[in-house]
Amino acid sequence: MAKLIRMPEIAANGTSAVLNEWLKQEGEAIAVGDLLASIETDKALVDFEADEAGVLGKILSPAGEDVAVGAPIAVLYAPGENGVDIAALLATAAVPAAQAAAPAATVASTAQATPLVAAGERIKASPLARRLAREQGIDLATLQGSGPHGRIVKRDVESTRPAPAAPAPTPAPVVPAAGSGTGDYEEIPHSNMRRTIARRLTESKASVPHFYLKVECRMDRLNELRAQVNASAPRKISVNDFIVKAVAAALQEVPAMNVSWTDSALRQYNRADIAVAVATDNGLITPVVRDAGSKSLSRIGSEVAGLAERARSGRLAPADYQGGSFTISNLGMYGIEEFSAIINPPHAAILAVGATSLRPLVEDGALVVAPAMSVTLSADHRAIDGALAAQWLAAFKRIIENPLAILV
Repeated sequence: MAKLIRMPEIAANGTSAVLNEWLKQEGEAIAVGDLLASIETDKALVDFEADEAGVLGKILSPAGEDVAVGAPIAVLYAPGENGVDIAALLATAAVPAAQAAAPAATVASTAQATPLVAAGERIKASPLARRLAREQGIDLATLQGSGPHGRIVKRDVESTRPAPAAPAPTPAPVVPAAGSGTGDYEEIPHSNMRRTIARRLTESKASVPHFYLKVECRMDRLNELRAQVNASAPRKISVNDFIVKAVAAALQEVPAMNVSWTDSALRQYNRADIAVAVATDNGLITPVVRDAGSKSLSRIGSEVAGLAERARSGRLAPADYQGGSFTISNLGMYGIEEFSAIINPPHAAILAVGATSLRPLVEDGALVVAPAMSVTLSADHRAIDGALAAQWLAAFKRIIENPLAILV
């Protein structure tokens, strides 16, 4: 019997995704686990695997289309099946969507009268839908799922809320007439990743009270130690690898910095999961080195290199970039001596790392020239006070300037 293949809820907070490419053609046989398509989320390209065997009978959503989560994207035929009435199949599939779009009062009254899940039956729902339902006091058993295989997704929970009042109409923007001297230009459509970056950083800068602390770290001992390690190491260790390790060590020394803010509580983490900003063609993404404090420099270097490669090819899995407790943004390789970075929520701090260069320094009252690196800490004042941030930055500076401690 023919079945609909629906857009999966790949990202926990995603309401739609772009079908980047179909990896199977109409008429091809499909086995369980075969790759059907690649899907672009707001962070990466994700492979979509078949969970049922059959034949790809009809593609409903072409490559490049932005599709709502749960919407039909293809029809799966049973082996040997033909002559399927696709219009009737789609009409049947539209019923749950219509129920999900019903006014909140109607949905609520219907749900209270007739639970949609039998007692004791496990409710299929995404983690985000479960959290939203819990926060709003909504019983998942009263909701009709519109996701894959009847799974309850974010929009099913949100459909129970009263619809917001329509905003007042705004005047149409003035479009310059041709030849008005504005110059030629090309409009490049925003990718999902670029939209997400814009939204998250705007929210961060507008809602998170940033403050900034800067120090200079002397780098001659670290450079000497790195040269000694790389002389015999099978894989070269970068300055950035030392920085990741030093950040983790400083968080272990000052655990009160390893936190994030929530509306109900201050969340303190038991391990240092360090997000490292990676520039890609589509924008910035921050894959996470898990439990960096317990890993060797070579292990950190290998993981960072692998994560960066997958990030630039758009092949990061959600587990690669979700979570984390602290962010590092390093622009030293571009010759930038110092800068201030915007905090990456839900993290409470980000360290902006500049280039190492020869600088005049005062040592024991005498002027010397030595390699130094400027770092700027941006911290969330809701979760971290100035004195605490200063204590952590002092620990980081001491570790960087005496790097042998992180090797033993």
